Amino acid sequence: MDALEHNVSLSTNSSPWFVYDCTIELDANPRRVVLFLLYLFIFMAGLLENLLVLWVNWRRRHTSNGVLFCIINVSVSDLMVIVILPFFMMEVTLDKVWLWGRVLCKVTNIIYVVNFYSSSLFLGCMTLERYLSLTRPSTSLFPVLGRRRWVLCGSLWLFSLVLALMENVHVDLLEWDDEPGCYMLPENNFVEWYVSVSFLNLVFQFLGPGAVIVFCNVLIARAARSAPQAQGGRDVWLVHVYSLVFVLCWLPYHMVMFLMVVDDLVPHLMSCNAVEALYFSFNVVQSLSLLHCVANPLLYNFLSKSFRNNLINTLLGAVHREGPGARPGTGTKVNGDEPGKQRKVSNPSTSQSNAGS
Repeated sequence: MDALEHNVSLSTNSSPWFVYDCTIELDANPRRVVLFLLYLFIFMAGLLENLLVLWVNWRRRHTSNGVLFCIINVSVSDLMVIVILPFFMMEVTLDKVWLWGRVLCKVTNIIYVVNFYSSSLFLGCMTLERYLSLTRPSTSLFPVLGRRRWVLCGSLWLFSLVLALMENVHVDLLEWDDEPGCYMLPENNFVEWYVSVSFLNLVFQFLGPGAVIVFCNVLIARAARSAPQAQGGRDVWLVHVYSLVFVLCWLPYHMVMFLMVVDDLVPHLMSCNAVEALYFSFNVVQSLSLLHCVANPLLYNFLSKSFRNNLINTLLGAVHREGPGARPGTGTKVNGDEPGKQRKVSNPSTSQSNAGS
Protein backbone atom coordinates (compact mmCIF):
# COMPACT_ATOMS: atom_id res chain seq x y z
CA MET A 1 0.00 0.00 0.00
CA ASP A 2 2.75 2.46 0.85
CA ALA A 3 6.27 2.86 -0.39
CA LEU A 4 8.42 0.70 1.81
CA GLU A 5 8.72 2.02 5.34
CA HIS A 6 6.07 4.67 4.60
CA ASN A 7 4.47 4.67 7.94
CA VAL A 8 1.98 1.85 8.38
CA SER A 9 3.46 1.61 11.87
CA LEU A 10 1.93 4.98 12.74
CA SER A 11 -1.40 3.65 13.90
CA THR A 12 -3.73 6.04 15.71
CA ASN A 13 -6.03 3.74 17.64
CA SER A 14 -7.80 5.29 20.57
CA SER A 15 -5.97 2.75 22.72
CA PRO A 16 -2.66 2.07 20.91
CA TRP A 17 -1.14 -1.34 21.39
CA PHE A 18 2.17 0.09 22.59
CA VAL A 19 0.65 1.28 25.89
CA TYR A 20 0.41 -2.32 27.02
CA ASP A 21 3.17 -4.31 28.60
CA CYS A 22 4.85 -6.20 25.75
CA THR A 23 7.16 -9.06 26.62
CA ILE A 24 8.47 -9.71 23.11
CA GLU A 25 11.66 -7.99 21.97
CA LEU A 26 12.32 -7.85 18.23
CA ASP A 27 15.70 -6.75 16.95
CA ALA A 28 15.35 -4.52 13.89
CA ASN A 29 19.06 -4.61 12.99
CA PRO A 30 19.05 -8.10 11.37
CA ARG A 31 15.87 -7.13 9.55
CA ARG A 32 17.56 -4.04 8.08
CA VAL A 33 20.43 -6.17 6.78
CA VAL A 34 18.08 -8.74 5.24
CA LEU A 35 15.91 -6.06 3.65
CA PHE A 36 18.92 -4.25 2.20
CA LEU A 37 20.26 -7.46 0.64
CA LEU A 38 16.79 -8.35 -0.65
CA TYR A 39 16.38 -4.93 -2.27
CA LEU A 40 19.85 -5.20 -3.76
CA PHE A 41 19.07 -8.60 -5.29
CA ILE A 42 15.73 -7.41 -6.69
CA PHE A 43 17.38 -4.29 -8.09
CA MET A 44 20.22 -6.09 -9.86
CA ALA A 45 18.30 -9.13 -11.11
CA GLY A 46 15.09 -7.28 -11.91
CA LEU A 47 16.86 -4.46 -13.75
CA LEU A 48 18.80 -6.86 -15.98
CA GLU A 49 15.84 -9.14 -16.70
CA ASN A 50 13.31 -6.41 -17.48
CA LEU A 51 15.73 -4.42 -19.64
CA LEU A 52 16.40 -7.55 -21.69
CA VAL A 53 12.68 -8.22 -22.00
CA LEU A 54 12.03 -4.69 -23.23
CA TRP A 55 15.04 -4.74 -25.56
CA VAL A 56 13.92 -7.95 -27.27
CA ASN A 57 10.18 -7.26 -27.33
CA TRP A 58 10.03 -3.53 -27.97
CA ARG A 59 10.63 -3.72 -31.71
CA ARG A 60 7.72 -6.17 -31.98
CA ARG A 61 5.37 -3.98 -29.95
CA HIS A 62 3.07 -3.43 -32.96
CA THR A 63 2.50 -7.17 -33.44
CA SER A 64 -1.05 -8.47 -33.34
CA ASN A 65 -0.13 -10.55 -30.27
CA GLY A 66 -1.97 -8.96 -27.33
CA VAL A 67 -0.07 -11.15 -24.84
CA LEU A 68 3.22 -9.61 -25.94
CA PHE A 69 1.71 -6.14 -25.64
CA CYS A 70 0.73 -6.85 -22.01
CA ILE A 71 4.17 -8.28 -21.24
CA ILE A 72 5.80 -5.05 -22.40
CA ASN A 73 3.53 -3.06 -20.09
CA VAL A 74 4.28 -5.38 -17.16
CA SER A 75 8.02 -4.91 -17.75
CA VAL A 76 7.64 -1.12 -17.90
CA SER A 77 5.66 -1.22 -14.66
CA ASP A 78 8.25 -3.40 -12.92
CA LEU A 79 11.11 -1.23 -14.14
CA MET A 80 9.42 1.82 -12.64
CA VAL A 81 9.63 0.40 -9.14
CA ILE A 82 13.08 -1.14 -9.69
CA VAL A 83 14.70 2.22 -10.47
CA ILE A 84 13.53 3.69 -7.15
CA LEU A 85 14.77 0.75 -5.04
CA PRO A 86 18.11 2.47 -4.24
CA PHE A 87 16.14 5.10 -2.29
CA PHE A 88 14.49 2.37 -0.23
CA MET A 89 17.81 0.60 0.28
CA MET A 90 19.27 3.77 1.79
CA GLU A 91 16.12 4.39 3.82
CA VAL A 92 16.42 0.92 5.35
CA THR A 93 20.11 1.47 6.07
CA LEU A 94 19.36 4.80 7.80
CA ASP A 95 16.48 3.29 9.82
CA LYS A 96 13.58 5.15 8.15
CA VAL A 97 15.41 8.47 7.86
CA TRP A 98 14.59 10.19 4.54
CA LEU A 99 17.26 12.54 3.21
CA TRP A 100 16.00 13.35 -0.29
CA GLY A 101 13.32 15.93 0.33
CA ARG A 102 9.56 16.17 0.07
CA VAL A 103 9.32 15.94 -3.73
CA LEU A 104 11.18 12.63 -4.00
CA CYS A 105 9.23 11.37 -1.00
CA LYS A 106 5.96 11.79 -2.90
CA VAL A 107 7.39 10.77 -6.30
CA THR A 108 8.84 7.47 -5.07
CA ASN A 109 5.60 6.66 -3.29
CA ILE A 110 3.40 7.24 -6.31
CA ILE A 111 5.72 5.22 -8.57
CA TYR A 112 5.61 2.34 -6.12
CA VAL A 113 1.81 2.38 -5.78
CA VAL A 114 1.22 2.73 -9.53
CA ASN A 115 3.35 -0.39 -10.03
CA PHE A 116 1.49 -2.05 -7.17
CA TYR A 117 -1.74 -1.86 -9.16
CA SER A 118 -0.66 -1.76 -12.81
CA SER A 119 1.56 -4.84 -12.70
CA SER A 120 -1.27 -7.03 -11.37
CA LEU A 121 -3.89 -5.50 -13.68
CA PHE A 122 -1.78 -6.12 -16.78
CA LEU A 123 -0.96 -9.65 -15.60
CA GLY A 124 -4.69 -10.33 -15.28
CA CYS A 125 -5.35 -8.94 -18.77
CA MET A 126 -2.42 -10.91 -20.18
CA THR A 127 -3.73 -14.18 -18.73
CA LEU A 128 -7.19 -13.49 -20.13
CA GLU A 129 -5.66 -12.62 -23.50
CA ARG A 130 -3.67 -15.86 -23.45
CA TYR A 131 -6.85 -17.82 -22.78
CA LEU A 132 -8.68 -16.07 -25.62
CA SER A 133 -5.78 -16.72 -28.01
CA LEU A 134 -6.08 -20.45 -27.31
CA THR A 135 -9.85 -20.81 -27.35
CA ARG A 136 -11.02 -17.92 -29.57
CA PRO A 137 -8.15 -16.91 -31.85
CA SER A 138 -10.28 -14.31 -33.61
CA THR A 139 -11.04 -12.49 -30.33
CA SER A 140 -8.55 -10.18 -28.61
CA LEU A 141 -8.64 -7.70 -25.74
CA PHE A 142 -5.84 -5.74 -27.42
CA PRO A 143 -6.46 -5.88 -31.19
CA VAL A 144 -3.72 -4.33 -33.30
CA LEU A 145 -6.26 -2.53 -35.50
CA GLY A 146 -8.24 0.40 -34.22
CA ARG A 147 -7.82 2.31 -30.99
CA ARG A 148 -9.10 -0.24 -28.49
CA ARG A 149 -5.62 -1.52 -27.65
CA TRP A 150 -4.35 1.93 -26.70
CA VAL A 151 -7.58 3.04 -25.03
CA LEU A 152 -7.62 -0.05 -22.79
CA CYS A 153 -3.90 0.25 -22.06
CA GLY A 154 -4.21 3.93 -21.20
CA SER A 155 -7.28 3.23 -19.05
CA LEU A 156 -5.40 0.66 -16.96
CA TRP A 157 -2.51 3.06 -16.39
CA LEU A 158 -4.89 5.92 -15.56
CA PHE A 159 -6.89 3.74 -13.18
CA SER A 160 -3.67 2.74 -11.40
CA LEU A 161 -2.65 6.38 -11.15
CA VAL A 162 -6.00 7.43 -9.68
CA LEU A 163 -5.80 4.69 -7.04
CA ALA A 164 -2.21 5.71 -6.27
CA LEU A 165 -3.16 9.39 -5.87
CA MET A 166 -5.73 8.44 -3.23
CA GLU A 167 -2.80 7.35 -1.07
CA ASN A 168 -0.20 9.81 -2.30
CA VAL A 169 -2.13 12.90 -1.17
CA HIS A 170 -1.45 11.82 2.41
CA VAL A 171 2.27 11.15 1.92
CA ASP A 172 4.58 13.84 3.24
CA LEU A 173 7.93 14.51 4.85
CA LEU A 174 7.40 14.52 8.62
CA GLU A 175 9.59 14.68 11.71
CA TRP A 176 9.51 11.51 13.77
CA ASP A 177 11.87 11.13 16.73
CA ASP A 178 13.61 14.33 15.55
CA GLU A 179 14.48 12.72 12.21
CA PRO A 180 12.87 13.40 8.81
CA GLY A 181 10.87 10.50 7.45
CA CYS A 182 8.64 9.83 4.46
CA TYR A 183 5.31 8.86 6.00
CA MET A 184 1.74 8.31 4.92
CA LEU A 185 -0.57 9.65 7.61
CA PRO A 186 -3.91 11.40 7.07
CA GLU A 187 -4.61 14.29 9.41
CA ASN A 188 -8.16 13.14 10.16
CA ASN A 189 -10.14 9.89 10.27
CA PHE A 190 -7.10 7.67 9.98
CA VAL A 191 -8.90 4.40 10.69
CA GLU A 192 -11.70 5.04 8.19
CA TRP A 193 -9.22 6.09 5.50
CA TYR A 194 -6.87 3.18 6.19
CA VAL A 195 -9.67 0.61 6.05
CA SER A 196 -10.96 2.07 2.77
CA VAL A 197 -7.54 2.09 1.11
CA SER A 198 -6.79 -1.43 2.35
CA PHE A 199 -10.08 -2.61 0.84
CA LEU A 200 -9.14 -1.03 -2.53
CA ASN A 201 -5.74 -2.70 -2.30
CA LEU A 202 -7.27 -6.08 -1.66
CA VAL A 203 -9.90 -5.89 -4.40
CA PHE A 204 -8.07 -4.19 -7.28
CA GLN A 205 -4.55 -5.48 -6.69
CA PHE A 206 -5.10 -9.02 -5.43
CA LEU A 207 -8.60 -10.50 -5.48
CA GLY A 208 -9.69 -9.14 -8.86
CA PRO A 209 -6.53 -9.83 -10.90
CA GLY A 210 -5.83 -12.99 -8.88
CA ALA A 211 -9.26 -14.46 -9.64
CA VAL A 212 -8.76 -13.81 -13.36
CA ILE A 213 -5.24 -15.27 -13.31
CA VAL A 214 -6.16 -18.44 -11.42
CA PHE A 215 -9.45 -19.10 -13.25
CA CYS A 216 -8.03 -18.49 -16.73
CA ASN A 217 -4.93 -20.56 -16.00
CA VAL A 218 -7.12 -23.48 -14.93
CA LEU A 219 -8.96 -23.22 -18.27
CA ILE A 220 -5.66 -22.87 -20.14
CA ALA A 221 -4.33 -26.00 -18.43
CA ARG A 222 -7.39 -27.95 -19.56
CA ALA A 223 -6.87 -26.74 -23.11
CA ALA A 224 -3.16 -27.57 -22.95
CA ARG A 225 -3.86 -31.18 -21.97
CA SER A 226 -5.76 -31.79 -25.20
CA ALA A 227 -3.48 -29.69 -27.43
CA PRO A 228 -1.50 -31.87 -29.88
CA GLN A 229 1.59 -29.65 -29.56
CA ALA A 230 1.61 -29.80 -25.74
CA GLN A 231 4.98 -30.91 -24.33
CA GLY A 232 3.75 -33.65 -22.04
CA GLY A 233 2.82 -32.23 -18.66
CA ARG A 234 5.17 -29.23 -18.93
CA ASP A 235 2.58 -26.88 -20.39
CA VAL A 236 0.05 -27.92 -17.76
CA TRP A 237 2.19 -27.44 -14.67
CA LEU A 238 3.74 -24.24 -15.99
CA VAL A 239 0.41 -22.40 -16.15
CA HIS A 240 -0.28 -23.46 -12.56
CA VAL A 241 3.13 -22.08 -11.58
CA TYR A 242 2.00 -18.71 -12.97
CA SER A 243 -0.91 -18.72 -10.52
CA LEU A 244 1.16 -20.04 -7.63
CA VAL A 245 3.87 -17.40 -7.95
CA PHE A 246 1.31 -14.58 -8.03
CA VAL A 247 -0.36 -15.90 -4.88
CA LEU A 248 2.95 -16.48 -3.06
CA CYS A 249 4.16 -12.97 -3.83
CA TRP A 250 1.02 -11.16 -2.69
CA LEU A 251 -0.94 -13.34 -0.25
CA PRO A 252 1.40 -12.79 2.76
CA TYR A 253 1.29 -9.04 2.19
CA HIS A 254 -2.50 -8.88 2.08
CA MET A 255 -2.87 -11.23 5.05
CA VAL A 256 -0.72 -8.90 7.16
CA MET A 257 -2.62 -5.88 5.84
CA PHE A 258 -5.93 -7.53 6.77
CA LEU A 259 -4.76 -8.27 10.30
CA MET A 260 -3.56 -4.68 10.67
CA VAL A 261 -7.02 -3.47 9.63
CA VAL A 262 -8.56 -5.81 12.22
CA ASP A 263 -6.26 -4.33 14.85
CA ASP A 264 -7.38 -0.82 13.92
CA LEU A 265 -11.07 -1.72 14.02
CA VAL A 266 -10.87 -3.88 17.15
CA PRO A 267 -7.84 -2.61 19.12
CA HIS A 268 -8.10 -5.06 22.02
CA LEU A 269 -8.59 -8.22 19.98
CA MET A 270 -4.91 -9.16 19.65
CA SER A 271 -2.26 -9.13 22.32
CA CYS A 272 0.51 -6.56 22.40
CA ASN A 273 3.09 -9.19 21.41
CA ALA A 274 1.00 -10.28 18.43
CA VAL A 275 0.53 -6.72 17.19
CA GLU A 276 4.19 -5.86 17.61
CA ALA A 277 5.18 -8.97 15.62
CA LEU A 278 2.56 -8.04 13.01
CA TYR A 279 3.93 -4.55 12.45
CA PHE A 280 7.49 -5.86 12.56
CA SER A 281 6.70 -8.34 9.77
CA PHE A 282 4.95 -5.82 7.52
CA ASN A 283 8.12 -4.44 5.92
CA VAL A 284 9.37 -7.98 5.36
CA VAL A 285 6.28 -9.21 3.48
CA GLN A 286 6.05 -5.91 1.61
CA SER A 287 9.62 -6.32 0.40
CA LEU A 288 9.10 -9.98 -0.49
CA SER A 289 6.15 -8.97 -2.67
CA LEU A 290 8.61 -7.06 -4.87
CA LEU A 291 10.05 -10.40 -5.96
CA HIS A 292 7.37 -10.30 -8.64
CA CYS A 293 9.70 -7.90 -10.49
CA VAL A 294 12.19 -10.78 -10.77
CA ALA A 295 9.68 -13.61 -11.22
CA ASN A 296 7.58 -12.05 -14.00
CA PRO A 297 10.38 -11.85 -16.62
CA LEU A 298 11.47 -15.40 -15.82
CA LEU A 299 8.00 -16.93 -16.01
CA TYR A 300 6.56 -15.05 -18.95
CA ASN A 301 9.69 -14.58 -21.06
CA PHE A 302 12.83 -16.58 -20.28
CA LEU A 303 10.94 -19.88 -19.92
CA SER A 304 9.58 -19.35 -23.43
CA LYS A 305 11.65 -21.04 -26.13
CA SER A 306 10.55 -18.49 -28.71
CA PHE A 307 11.69 -15.62 -26.46
CA ARG A 308 15.07 -17.25 -25.90
CA ASN A 309 15.48 -17.66 -29.65
CA ASN A 310 14.56 -14.02 -30.20
CA LEU A 311 17.02 -12.98 -27.50
CA ILE A 312 19.84 -14.96 -29.13
CA ASN A 313 18.96 -13.54 -32.54
CA THR A 314 18.99 -10.02 -31.14
CA LEU A 315 22.33 -10.55 -29.40
CA LEU A 316 23.86 -12.07 -32.54
CA GLY A 317 22.53 -9.20 -34.59
CA ALA A 318 24.01 -6.63 -32.19
CA VAL A 319 27.40 -8.39 -32.16
CA HIS A 320 27.33 -8.73 -35.95
CA ARG A 321 26.61 -5.04 -36.45
CA GLU A 322 29.30 -3.94 -34.00
CA GLY A 323 31.91 -6.56 -34.89
CA PRO A 324 35.44 -5.75 -36.12
CA GLY A 325 35.48 -4.36 -39.61
CA ALA A 326 31.72 -3.83 -39.74
CA ARG A 327 30.63 -0.66 -41.50
CA PRO A 328 27.27 1.10 -41.18
CA GLY A 329 24.82 -0.09 -43.81
CA THR A 330 26.89 -3.12 -44.79
CA GLY A 331 26.83 -6.74 -43.81
CA THR A 332 29.23 -9.65 -43.78
CA LYS A 333 28.51 -13.03 -45.26
CA VAL A 334 27.78 -15.54 -42.51
CA ASN A 335 27.42 -19.27 -43.20
CA GLY A 336 26.45 -18.71 -46.79
CA ASP A 337 23.98 -15.90 -46.07
CA GLU A 338 23.99 -12.97 -48.41
CA PRO A 339 25.58 -9.67 -47.32
CA GLY A 340 23.43 -7.50 -45.10
CA LYS A 341 21.42 -10.39 -43.65
CA GLN A 342 21.68 -11.52 -40.05
CA ARG A 343 22.01 -15.14 -39.10
CA LYS A 344 18.86 -16.54 -37.54
CA VAL A 345 18.79 -19.30 -34.95
CA SER A 346 15.17 -20.00 -35.75
CA ASN A 347 12.27 -18.39 -37.48
CA PRO A 348 11.13 -15.37 -35.48
CA SER A 349 7.90 -16.30 -33.79
CA THR A 350 5.55 -14.44 -31.56
CA SER A 351 6.72 -15.48 -28.13
CA GLN A 352 4.49 -16.06 -25.14
CA SER A 353 1.48 -16.86 -27.31
CA ASN A 354 1.32 -20.51 -26.34
CA ALA A 355 0.37 -21.92 -22.99
CA GLY A 356 3.84 -22.98 -22.00
CA SER A 357 6.12 -22.42 -24.94
